[in-house]
Amino acid sequence: MSRSIVRQSKFRHVFGQTVKAEQGYDDIRVSKVTWDSSFCAVNPKFLAVIVESSGGGAFLVLPISKTGRVDKNYPLVIGHSGPVLDIDWCPHDDNVLASCSEDCTAMVWQVPDHTLTRPLSDPIVVLEGHSKRVGIVSWHPTTRNILLTAGSDNLVIIWNVGTGEPLISMDDHPDLIYSVSWNRNGSLFCTTCKDRRLRVCDPRKREVVAERLAPHEGIRPMRAIFTRDGNIFTTGFTRMSQRELGLWDPTNFEEPIALLELDTSNGVLLPYYDADANMVYLCGKGDSSVRYFEITEEPPYVHYLNTFSSKEPQRGMGFMPKRGVDVTRCEIARLFKLLDKKCEPITMTVPRKSDLFQDDLYPDTAGPEPAMEPEEWLDGRDEDPILVSMRDGYVPPKSRELKVAKKNVLDSRPTTRRSMSTLETSSLPLFSSFRLIFPSYSLSLTYFSPVYFSLSLNLPSLSLSFLLSSSVSCFFFFPLVFSLFPLLLLSSLSCLRGCWRRFRI
Repeated sequence: MSRSIVRQSKFRHVFGQTVKAEQGYDDIRVSKVTWDSSFCAVNPKFLAVIVESSGGGAFLVLPISKTGRVDKNYPLVIGHSGPVLDIDWCPHDDNVLASCSEDCTAMVWQVPDHTLTRPLSDPIVVLEGHSKRVGIVSWHPTTRNILLTAGSDNLVIIWNVGTGEPLISMDDHPDLIYSVSWNRNGSLFCTTCKDRRLRVCDPRKREVVAERLAPHEGIRPMRAIFTRDGNIFTTGFTRMSQRELGLWDPTNFEEPIALLELDTSNGVLLPYYDADANMVYLCGKGDSSVRYFEITEEPPYVHYLNTFSSKEPQRGMGFMPKRGVDVTRCEIARLFKLLDKKCEPITMTVPRKSDLFQDDLYPDTAGPEPAMEPEEWLDGRDEDPILVSMRDGYVPPKSRELKVAKKNVLDSRPTTRRSMSTLETSSLPLFSSFRLIFPSYSLSLTYFSPVYFSLSLNLPSLSLSFLLSSSVSCFFFFPLVFSLFPLLLLSSLSCLRGCWRRFRI
């Protein structure tokens, strides 16, 4: 007698379900830019979607609770002069969002808690450092105000958003960068590139610590993400254009831990990773299905769980952080599927009969508090995310203003040439005055310092005063002043002559 052995897993029966029509978001003009981005970002407070916009780039930010039909005149976030390519919410502040665009810039926005009443056009900071379009933005998972951008100029730049300055720039990629993913504590990040290489980079050492040529033999775009164990999960194509996924150990790139063929399709597979459940959700652009897998330490290491299918193909997908799911319904994930004109939330649920809190489904998850400051991270310190309990659900905190303390750019500029090159300010008197008094008027010139002069002219019916605030301007006013002296002297003599005649009479 034989007996089939079924792998035991609490996620084996996870099922997906689309919410009711009134709980979705309708009348959203999703962007049609040909860029392999998710076009959507979501957190427990807001849903952000890149939309079609004339005259530049724009995206829509909606409170999660504002479901139903979206007004056509709803205010957008407009600041980019080119189409927006990627957006990402800050993991440490639910009101801060980063965006990047074809206009070669990345911007950071502070979104208010209240519903927008007018377009938001003033970013907190504009990050200018790329010479071509910027296609990827990604926040550091544990450090405050650290943002990574990657552009078509093959540069990876890491910014300190709190000061608006670039901290690290890496030019190790010879071609277009397809994806970037931080590891759990933010000490490394992995990239996939058009040159068909998978790289693991140490940003603080500014070097590539490991790389693998052609983890997938196809030439179409690849994606890679770090798992919580430090392995790398990849999606790509075989030589015969079949979609494929793989699991790799970055310390030994010779052989994959697992390699699995899926199907034949042209859509790039976008992976979304749940570190708490160690599950991966694969969403292909143009597909109408979502596949999900569980990663374990037992062969075959990547276990297929199930597929959620719907009728309409997806344009993009957003993935809710674990602190935004509903623990009372045993919801372990929530995806936001973008269609042509709307956005549909999809809930992933573990079937349980009990209404009590399920400890095994909801371990402590990454909270909104950063574990480090930028200076500590730059000095080489590594910290895992600060965890919070999900037992009572997650209540988003109130908006916290992100303050940007930019350094004075004048401090880094070379000093301008002085017009008085042979004199030092210390050798000049601090205050001197020259004054002419006539019977009917007075003229005074007061010298305060090399950059301040005061000119005063008092007439019987008029009083004029000028403050010259630049040492250069004195070269224009001094000739004018001294050219008036002959006229003033003749006027004085005629006045004295008139007084003498009256005295004689």
